[in-house]
Amino acid sequence: MSEMQRLLEIMAQLRNPEGGCPWDLKQDFASIAPYTIEEAYEVADAVAREDMTDLRDELGDLLLQVVFHSQMAAEAEHFVFEDVARSINDKMVRRHPHVFGDDSTVSSADDQVNAWEAMKKAERGADEDPSALAGITRGMPEWMRAQKLHSRAAAAGFDWPDAAGVLGKVREEVEELAEAMDQPEHADHCEEEIGDLLFSTIALAKHLRVDPGRALRGANRKFEARFRKLEQLAAAPLQDLGMDELDQLWEAAKKVLAADTPEVPADRPLEG
Repeated sequence: MSEMQRLLEIMAQLRNPEGGCPWDLKQDFASIAPYTIEEAYEVADAVAREDMTDLRDELGDLLLQVVFHSQMAAEAEHFVFEDVARSINDKMVRRHPHVFGDDSTVSSADDQVNAWEAMKKAERGADEDPSALAGITRGMPEWMRAQKLHSRAAAAGFDWPDAAGVLGKVREEVEELAEAMDQPEHADHCEEEIGDLLFSTIALAKHLRVDPGRALRGANRKFEARFRKLEQLAAAPLQDLGMDELDQLWEAAKKVLAADTPEVPADRPLEG
């Protein structure tokens, strides 16, 4: 028996009303979906840490989510796991005609991205939403959805010609946020301007070929390392210190970490 078949049989037994697991039997698609998302993030974290043992385990956890959903679908007679596998197999062959066929128009990664999006649009059909933005799920984190929106709009010809233009837009949004902050009675206006600033910053990341998720993970790790070092250097509780003292401690923490920690890629964890 293959390990894949063994996993399918384990899941079927867990969901078996006769002798199955009470927790597994209680679940439905909606209750399991958050775990599926969580497991995907844990895969990304293992990749970021370059921990291949954890990556192996987290990929197993993510695979279990696919099997769990497939088992519940089979019970409701919607589809089975083989249908899921067949669907993605057919899609990968269909969307890679330059690999599995005789299409010679794709010669670079950018060509493939454009061809992939064109095929997705064709598959949606003329009777569905004709917008270039059609099919972008609302279930993903909003920063990821912003990436998709920017990419789709750019593919349709709606984009800045270069990064300098986007940087100008980011500066414009900062100025508009500053103006909104001068009107504290309009808190909703500040929220709107923060949203515009974030959206424009993600557009800038696209032009600079920077993954905003990876960049933010790096910034988070850097902040965490510096803050932990600041806590170690502080001679009193932070809430008892003034801003000048906190600024001095922050700069000291930065210097200590710069001296003690070699430069690491954005997705490598910093110690501190």
